[in-house]
Amino acid sequence: MNINHIIANELSVKLWQVDAAIKLIDEGNTIPFIARYRKPVTGELNDEQLRTLDERLKYLRNLEEKKKTVVDSITEQGKMTDEIMSKIAMAETIVAVDDIYRPFRPKRKTRATEAKAKGLEPLADIFLKQEKNKDPEEEAKAFVNEEKGVANVAEAIQGAKDIIAEIVSDNDEFRKAIRNTVVKHGLIVSNTKNPEEKTPYENYYDYSEGVNKIPGHRILAINRGEKEKVLNVKIEMPEENIIASLDKVIIKGESQFKPLLKEAIEDGFKRLIKPAIEREIRSQLTEKAEDGAITVFGQNLKQLLMQPPIAGRNVLGWDPAFRTGCKLAVVDNTGKVLYTTVIFPTAPQNKVAESKKIVLDIIKKYNVSLISLGNGTASRESEAVIVDIIKECPTKVEYIIVNEAGASVYSASKLATEEFPNFDVGQRSATSMARRLQDPLAELVKIEPKAIGVGQYQHDMNQKKLDEALSNIVEDCVNNVGVDLNTASAPLLEYVSGISKTIAKNIVEYREENGQFQSRKDLLSVAKLGPKAFEQCAGFMRIREGKEPLDYTSVHPESYSSAKKLLKKYGFSTKDILGGNIHLTDEIKDVKEVAEEIGTDPITLRDMIKELEKPGRDPREEMPKPVLKSDVLDFDDLKEGMELKGTVRNVIDFGAFVDIGVHQDGLVHISEMSNKFIKHPLDVVSVGDVVDVRVLSVDKERKRIQLSMKK
Repeated sequence: MNINHIIANELSVKLWQVDAAIKLIDEGNTIPFIARYRKPVTGELNDEQLRTLDERLKYLRNLEEKKKTVVDSITEQGKMTDEIMSKIAMAETIVAVDDIYRPFRPKRKTRATEAKAKGLEPLADIFLKQEKNKDPEEEAKAFVNEEKGVANVAEAIQGAKDIIAEIVSDNDEFRKAIRNTVVKHGLIVSNTKNPEEKTPYENYYDYSEGVNKIPGHRILAINRGEKEKVLNVKIEMPEENIIASLDKVIIKGESQFKPLLKEAIEDGFKRLIKPAIEREIRSQLTEKAEDGAITVFGQNLKQLLMQPPIAGRNVLGWDPAFRTGCKLAVVDNTGKVLYTTVIFPTAPQNKVAESKKIVLDIIKKYNVSLISLGNGTASRESEAVIVDIIKECPTKVEYIIVNEAGASVYSASKLATEEFPNFDVGQRSATSMARRLQDPLAELVKIEPKAIGVGQYQHDMNQKKLDEALSNIVEDCVNNVGVDLNTASAPLLEYVSGISKTIAKNIVEYREENGQFQSRKDLLSVAKLGPKAFEQCAGFMRIREGKEPLDYTSVHPESYSSAKKLLKKYGFSTKDILGGNIHLTDEIKDVKEVAEEIGTDPITLRDMIKELEKPGRDPREEMPKPVLKSDVLDFDDLKEGMELKGTVRNVIDFGAFVDIGVHQDGLVHISEMSNKFIKHPLDVVSVGDVVDVRVLSVDKERKRIQLSMKK
């Protein structure tokens, strides 16, 4: 098995690109570093391709290791043949290798192993040969041996049948064929013992769907219903056809052995193969559903993290509540907390007039122009107060409702306690409301990705796989944007290429002890940050007003010499970088020639030009801007046919939830997203998109809103 060839074919890229990428990965380079600074080496493989490559590389190497272990085991048993060796070499999955190894795997005590211990294996061989001049009972008499535990002919025959059942079960070709049959023709079926009980799983009380057709979100829903003991789930398969196929292969026409063999084959299928295949198929369906859900979650998370920051404004974070009051936090345009307080405009206190006066005074004193309101309990009541405040305020103030998902997790975390030791959880939450509007990426990295609330069934998934996938997404986003070395928090720094948790803390401590970083080179003075880590992280760190203006760009220090030659060639110096007055695109006619002259390559030169022309550029600026509001829309205001603007909050397999400003997101079903057929909602929308919707129906009792995006 040539791993590199397989990956090249799967990714539809050149073999040399895969060779180069694997070499870089094996040398300890991170995916963001390879994607950004080793484009010429890999032929510009992007981070998504490199992540897939890395994942397949790990799987295929594990497969190779598995094959080696199996070959060694079978060889050690003295049972290796050319045919088995060839089968193992051709196997493309770990499941296929397991099937081949099954007859040779040391078994725990089974009916077949007990029969073999009684010396009945030769009798099973006689049955399988099906010689017409022999009689099963006569042959069995020779194996009756009370000392070995075979009391009579019937016991001898049963033991032989048990051995044959296991032979049938262990045959890798049979298992492969049965597995394919079940995938093509099997049904996943669910029902319940209590059909009158009201649960979220009522759609699955009497349900069946083809194994090869059922979508991932239904698998995850059924699994959860089964886990909560509401549903009974099984896979129905064409048993008679499968058994008939096995009979056809094993039984050689009419003979006295036929009835015994039919019984053994049916037993082998029903007792051994069927339960195992059912477990495997369900496991495969679940894994595929989880992978799909993780992909959707990852794309949603990426869109959420890459929402454009609202810079240059003082923000009032508002964490709504009833009994304990609404917590407020004023945050300046750098994210620094200026003031916190608690007001009681909602029930049971209802101190509306007093609360409005306090907020108006805050707006005036701290020059607040934006209120960031959490969408939790008492949000609707708080919004009504905010709208009244805006109407009375002499200066322009807008508000936006932000998703509180994960805020409570962060507020009670060790990290929040370290960041705000003198704040209670409410003050921390209000601060988070404001900051996640100012810079969503910097604030949301403090929260465990799966707690951010843009997925479905995330708590039912393989947590290790989910955490790894979401961490990769966050890592790609952080490195795509870059971080300010002098303001970045430790949680943000942790996601920078080459930076561990320990090094991230050491960077913050170094900053506290020595003041601001003046140069990227100062990183080499940070404890445990060696030359390799510096190579991986330096290009993603930004210093705005340091000793070296190139430190504000994403030009890697290894290319500084070339960058300076380029600037000099066209009459600029590094001092011109922060002024934003460098124009090179129209000046350079022959990129290849200029690249050779300054000692770099054309790909790196093109990236360098972009950076020098727009230093510190933020890719989030190209994303849709959040919708700011100054008036309120109530649930009761909604009417069928009403057309509104909304923000996509979550995308799932069957549609998207859109915030239209009434504290209850509306659902746009996949069938209402476009007049054209679409395979998945992500083909049309992403989290953070601002979309035009039409109200289809409003269910006030169940608080459900159906929307359409069709024109």
